[in-house]
Amino acid sequence: MSNYIYAFHGGKIPESPEEGAKLMARWETWMAGLGGALANPGAPLGLSKTVSAGAVTDDGGSNPLSGYTIVKADSMNDALEKTKGCPHLEHGTIEVAEEMQI
Repeated sequence: MSNYIYAFHGGKIPESPEEGAKLMARWETWMAGLGGALANPGAPLGLSKTVSAGAVTDDGGSNPLSGYTIVKADSMNDALEKTKGCPHLEHGTIEVAEEMQI
């Protein structure tokens, strides 16, 4: 079993505290459904900066991260299956990558 990183891109900030509470409840339900596969619930992320050898820019790149979660899965297909029902998919995308052991 390996760890897989779910890198969330896009999304939106809830428009009211009530909307935020409903969204958080959906996240909690999805994460509870992952059971023991949830290795790290992660967190939402703020605005980022992009660092290169010659500069630091404020743009966050072409597709900035908005959050992350780490799950345990038997395979990439299993990790992809576990994204089903994730509330983030209603407003953004999820990049899935296996954590490599070196």
